[in-house]
Amino acid sequence: MLQALHSELADGIAKLQAAGTHKRLRVLEGPMDTTVPMEGYGKVLVLSSNNYLGLANHPEVVKAGQDALAKFGAGTASVRFICGTFAPHRQLEDALARFFCTEAALTYVSCWCANTGVVPSLVGPEDALIADQLNHASLIDACRLASKTRREIYRHADMRDLEEKLKATQSCRRRLILTDGVFSMEGDLAPLPDIVELARRHQAAVLVDDSHGTGVLGKNGRGVHEHFGLEGEVDIITSTLGKALGGAAGGFVASSKALCDMMIQVSRPHLFSNALPVTVAASALKALEVLEREPQRVAELRRKVRKVREGLKARGFKPLEGESAIVPIIVGDTAFAIKMSQELLKEGIFVTGFGYPVVPEGTARLRVQVCATLTDEQIDHALAAFARVGARLGVVR
Repeated sequence: MLQALHSELADGIAKLQAAGTHKRLRVLEGPMDTTVPMEGYGKVLVLSSNNYLGLANHPEVVKAGQDALAKFGAGTASVRFICGTFAPHRQLEDALARFFCTEAALTYVSCWCANTGVVPSLVGPEDALIADQLNHASLIDACRLASKTRREIYRHADMRDLEEKLKATQSCRRRLILTDGVFSMEGDLAPLPDIVELARRHQAAVLVDDSHGTGVLGKNGRGVHEHFGLEGEVDIITSTLGKALGGAAGGFVASSKALCDMMIQVSRPHLFSNALPVTVAASALKALEVLEREPQRVAELRRKVRKVREGLKARGFKPLEGESAIVPIIVGDTAFAIKMSQELLKEGIFVTGFGYPVVPEGTARLRVQVCATLTDEQIDHALAAFARVGARLGVVR
């Protein structure tokens, strides 16, 4: 073992600890819910989970996974095109295509794999990728993998800059605009109607990663495209099964039959990674069924988001505005964001502090995430804790 390498890494960890920016993994000792038992802290109230609809521990979702485990076993033991395609994969993909109003859908083991599989497979040296400045890291890495393709970045949600990039790349064979639907650190929405209009005018395609919009936005929880009345107008939707749709793992692309079939042929994560575990496919399918049966969960989530946002404002905080279930509170310094998170944890509230390199220097934040199954009493309890910690640390008066 090269001891010098590991000594250098240990020194780096010590510096992070001294600066107060070292991230610790919190160990949960029970299923994800509005409250969970945490090692060393007992039961804590969770305000940092992607479990937006409260389906991660839904009895029907859990049972569907258990039944699939008993019927199909623990693993697929193969990639999809060899012997890793099971009946629940096709059932889930058919259901996703229907739900998202597309011709077809294709699952991956994560949305990260979907993005890094789809994007480089669609473009070459004669093409251009045009990406929002604040896109998720998976879209950034997807663009990096398309190393021979022209890459342009437009200022966040700046349609004038996007149009300039479209004009500058008009000689390219194929142009693909890439954007988050909900920006995960800001909680704001992509101006999708304007993006689609510009794309049509300039003969470009649009890919939306709607991981934080799926199950959250639109009357039926279809996401940002439904929120803006653009069903069928987005060329490519990628999203996750690991947030509102059960919270386990997995991702997918929803688009045309031709695109999904081409990804089966050439997409590297699809060709070289084991298929999505059948237990996850079955539980995600059940979560989708619950969402379609109970769209009131989406309306209830919006009500809870409003209560949290307005409650924080009433107590002197200034969360970033937005329509998603993400309510960020900018505190500036990474070490301070982590300290505030730790103080809240002492109060029994689990909210994660985010700093550099997840967000730019000086924009560290607490990212509050709201779940539809939070009770009003739990929200009131959390808001009272925020007020105490905010006053103690001088964030609010």
